[in-house]
Amino acid sequence: MDIAAIRRLFDRQMRVDAPPDAGTGSVEAVGPIVRVVSDNGWNGVRYSDLTDTTADAVIAAEAAYFAARGVTCEWKLYSHDQPADLPDRLMRAGFTGGEPEAHLVAELGDTPRHVTAPDGVGLSVVTDEAGVVAAAGVHHRVFGGDLTQITASYLDQFDHPDVNSIIVAEVDGEPVSAARLELTPGTRFAGFWGGATLPQWRRRGIYRALVAYRAKIAHDRGYRYGYVDALPTSEPILRRLGFHRIGTTVPFTLEATR
Repeated sequence: MDIAAIRRLFDRQMRVDAPPDAGTGSVEAVGPIVRVVSDNGWNGVRYSDLTDTTADAVIAAEAAYFAARGVTCEWKLYSHDQPADLPDRLMRAGFTGGEPEAHLVAELGDTPRHVTAPDGVGLSVVTDEAGVVAAAGVHHRVFGGDLTQITASYLDQFDHPDVNSIIVAEVDGEPVSAARLELTPGTRFAGFWGGATLPQWRRRGIYRALVAYRAKIAHDRGYRYGYVDALPTSEPILRRLGFHRIGTTVPFTLEATR
């Protein structure tokens, strides 16, 4: 895999040109940055092309813009973004850095097809609102957060089945793991999100099976690459399934002031 070429393609298709997640807002290209603005979804900067001389002023302008809207915003930083001291500049402007995640990409045609769920575990795409609520509940039990907001977000995604799929792993009709797949039309990339598995069901191959299941859906829909922002616990599993690390992402958050 040509890592530099994949980074350039990802930047162009997913950070500069891509629309926001279905039904969640609008994209604004303002000078050297691309931001997403939403009334009920993610707000923040997803791409920047800054220099030592322009960075501080642009950061200040974006902080002021989102503060005026009264919303918490995220500046999603990629390890190849410039200038090299951009993390320090963001923190000086009041942003708080989150946990780094590995930015992984796979050729979907090269991911294993033989990976299946363990005996007694069934995988399926959610087809009704009750299933969406159950999947959101698994996410909440594993990762925490506001259950009402998580459920609302899942329901918004469920309303766009052409680009979003919510997949659950069930045992005797009860969900034990849930994950999401987001397709971005006009690009070559499919996003793998979630992968929440209840503690008592971990280390049984369910997460691996959910990755393979989503990879097949995306590949069958004509997408070439899958990408993941992976926690350290997931990265080794994903690497064994054909994913390659092309960098690191870090969320920098600026909390709303009103």
